[in-house]
Amino acid sequence: MLAIVWQENIKGCRVTVASAAWGASRKTGSMTIYEEIGGADAVNAAVDIFYEKVLGDPLLTPFFENVEMGGQNRKQRAFFTVLFKGESDGAEAYMRRSHASLVRDRGLSDEHFGAVATHLNATLDELQVPDHLISQIMGAAAGLKNAVLNR
Repeated sequence: MLAIVWQENIKGCRVTVASAAWGASRKTGSMTIYEEIGGADAVNAAVDIFYEKVLGDPLLTPFFENVEMGGQNRKQRAFFTVLFKGESDGAEAYMRRSHASLVRDRGLSDEHFGAVATHLNATLDELQVPDHLISQIMGAAAGLKNAVLNR
């Protein structure tokens, strides 16, 4: 069972934010979210669509200037895979480290986090991921907000 910590609205998406132990609870029945959404093929499609949306957003584009997107896509695929399999030990520390300079030097903020979350939600919806899985995934994303924003 998911431990509810708080609820938050992210650009019209009401999500339930789970505790840091969310990764251990990420199974629905006997399958992980990774298995339920279709495994590697689904993750690859999600990352491609997600970055198409993110890179088309003028609010977010500046954060990706001079970023080698092939490497970025590989990192995102690996991160989603681990997260959706429920193997997310260290996710908060990783997100904190990987976004620290963006917060410190480029002003990464709540507004940017909300825009990214909106694009993630739209991506999952476009891929017709079932609502109960979207809710869990968006809850996990919201649960990482303070780590991403280095709070």
